[in-house]
Amino acid sequence: MGTVFRWLMRIAGGMVLLIVLAVVGVYYLASRSLPEYDKTRAVEGLSAGVEIVRDNANVPHIFGETDEDVFFALGYAHAQDRMWQMITLRRTAQGRLSEVFGLRTVGIDKLMRRLDIYTLARRSAEAQDAQTTAALKAYSAGVNARLAEVNEGALGRGAPEMFLFESAVAPWQPADSLAVVKLMALQLSGHLGTEVERARVSLALPDENMIEDILPDTPGKGIAALPAYAALFPEAALNYAAAAPERDPLSPVMPVDLAGASNAFAAAATRSASGGTLLANDPHLGLSAPSIWYLARLELSTGGVIGGTIPGMPVVLVGRSANLGWGLTSSYMDDQDVHIEQLNPDNPEEYKTADGWKTFETRDSIVTVKDERSVTLRLRWTDNGPVLSGSDYRLADITPPGHVASVSWTALSDTDTSLQAGLKLMRAPDRAAAVAAMEDYVAPSQNLMLVDADGIAMKTIGAMPRRAAEHETQGRMPSRGWMPQNQWQGMLPYSANPEFIDPTGGLLANTNNKLLDRPFPLHVSFDWGDTQRIHRLQRLMNTRQVHTRDSFIEAQLDTVSYTARSLLPLIGADLWFTGEAAPEGTPERLRQRALQLLAEWNGEMNEHLPEPLIYDAWLRALQTRLIQDDLGPLTRDFPHVDPIFIERVYRDIDGASEWCDIRQSGPIETCTDIARMALDDALIWISETYGTALESLRWGDAHQAAQDHQALGQVPILRYFVNIRQSTSGGDNTLMRGATKGGLGGDAFLNVHAAGYRGVYDFADPDSSVFIISTGQSGHPLSRHYDDLAQLWRRGEYIPMSLDADLARAAAVGVTHLVPKP
Repeated sequence: MGTVFRWLMRIAGGMVLLIVLAVVGVYYLASRSLPEYDKTRAVEGLSAGVEIVRDNANVPHIFGETDEDVFFALGYAHAQDRMWQMITLRRTAQGRLSEVFGLRTVGIDKLMRRLDIYTLARRSAEAQDAQTTAALKAYSAGVNARLAEVNEGALGRGAPEMFLFESAVAPWQPADSLAVVKLMALQLSGHLGTEVERARVSLALPDENMIEDILPDTPGKGIAALPAYAALFPEAALNYAAAAPERDPLSPVMPVDLAGASNAFAAAATRSASGGTLLANDPHLGLSAPSIWYLARLELSTGGVIGGTIPGMPVVLVGRSANLGWGLTSSYMDDQDVHIEQLNPDNPEEYKTADGWKTFETRDSIVTVKDERSVTLRLRWTDNGPVLSGSDYRLADITPPGHVASVSWTALSDTDTSLQAGLKLMRAPDRAAAVAAMEDYVAPSQNLMLVDADGIAMKTIGAMPRRAAEHETQGRMPSRGWMPQNQWQGMLPYSANPEFIDPTGGLLANTNNKLLDRPFPLHVSFDWGDTQRIHRLQRLMNTRQVHTRDSFIEAQLDTVSYTARSLLPLIGADLWFTGEAAPEGTPERLRQRALQLLAEWNGEMNEHLPEPLIYDAWLRALQTRLIQDDLGPLTRDFPHVDPIFIERVYRDIDGASEWCDIRQSGPIETCTDIARMALDDALIWISETYGTALESLRWGDAHQAAQDHQALGQVPILRYFVNIRQSTSGGDNTLMRGATKGGLGGDAFLNVHAAGYRGVYDFADPDSSVFIISTGQSGHPLSRHYDDLAQLWRRGEYIPMSLDADLARAAAVGVTHLVPKP
């Protein structure tokens, strides 16, 4: 027996030793790719030496003798810290993810091949001016210098992910950067999905008033009635066959209600306590680890610029120089149209046009799939744009037999000079020059907020399609592609884009809200991104005569929900402090406790409070109760609460209270009945998930920021090392926005879409400006800079945004000297 025991101990000890050796080996291989920041390296492609000073937050401050050398060093720094992210972005744009990830990403690759944005990026490279071309080539050379260093020094393949997803890495090219711009345009464009959604609802609901309720127009001047989708395509029948598949984290296509959001607000010197202009900006994108944002400072020939960049692009997208500050918000310009193309029944290679049948432009494309057979696609284009598959955007649900869907989109330009405009913006000395520079900008459309020493301005940038006044759906639903009035007629002049300069009140603000009310076709959009946050921001801006940097920070971090304050009195009007006394442990008593908490709540979506969870669960259950009997399976396409819909129902606008009656039941339910039942639904869900101790609930336990690694975030064990999860405040409609995943699952309240970048700039003392990103500068999970900024971001703290070189050097974590190779 003793012999057996000894052998068992030896075997166990050997296994432990093997495990320890394996862990040490994995750590060694992974740590080889950790970049060294304190060094001197000779590289090819520089005209003179460049210095990269990394401050204590690992923000690179880059100094060189020429702009091209500075862009070279930015490419090098991006590749040092975010190589895996850059390679993945490029693969996504190229439609080549499946070479690495296998069958998981075939659908994504097929969509990217059909849109063909990488081909368009290559063609657009020829359209750039000489200065932009030089910057792109220099940036590419810097990326490739890091790739060469990794290969020569056996530096762990550049990123630990490269060991798990082995694939050759091609040199970076200028077209790759332009493709990343187009990829961001895809992520920020939601009108295609919105058109399909409206068509699906139109097929499901024959009542025009009910369509207006569930897909309400942004409050303002009325909009002319649209034809029913079935009237345009009588053969179309809504397909309820299956739910949409779970979105893959690698997909660049966001859900309709998460396509883009941001806040930006500015104060003129007359509204500033310090006498200098102020600007705050926090663009909202899908959260990930690492963040899509990367902080950098570039010392150009025109002066220093500092702010947020996106790895793969040699431009400071949001930030400031010594004289100019700029921020971005999604404009929600309608820059996409879906067209239903009729196929020739005698020849499916032809489609209908106003002049008769026309042959599709076609090209075959082969998608290579890891460990599987390759997939051959036949790509097709019409005069309106590329033909998409029925599986893309659920187009099959609304495409009648004998037809296909094509898309017109401003980003499908082969002369796209958006990045060229960004480079000009960095060099602009003032607002006027910045506005002029952005005439080159194409997509994605944005609102550009500007401040300089003399004032404030906002300009909508991006190409705006010219539509005919007779367009049968006004671009709000798919239209018949063969009818001339439905086709784009070029682009409107840049002067047609909305512009606001030095308003008399001295304040400008945008939360993706409706900008103006112009008749179609100069309308900009019918679907705007916000109807709620703007009310809270207006209140915060107008309650002070003068503002400071700190008051702007306070507004940027505000977590009071205007939506909660406005809707709870409506839906709970007949429930507050009513009903008989109920014994402890009964559903009635639980409901009374919940109502008592909400009655005394001020609407603050604080992570430590129970009320936000009760409120949000109640509203989600309420909307489900209201719509599920009318929409059926289509209910799952409305995972987020629409406050305007709830308000229309509970104010009975145009008879909208009819949604409260359950059609399949005998009794006639009132809106109070539905509110009570929905609250009980919410409390049952809360009790099953978190327990019945309502006072002990924490909103932050449900509303964790899900900053997950796109490739490894779902892998057992590894996910605990690469994902960054944090309790957060805010919600779908607060200024400090933390948009939830949505739906009715256990993870419905995860914070998945938020301000990955925050910046506040004070031009009375520009070096007192501050900024932050949501994770850290490094994309390497073993780096201390992988998540070092995450806790600051969660707590609403910032780091200095100074152009003072001595300050950066004072606490530098390293200084890299790049010198030309002899």
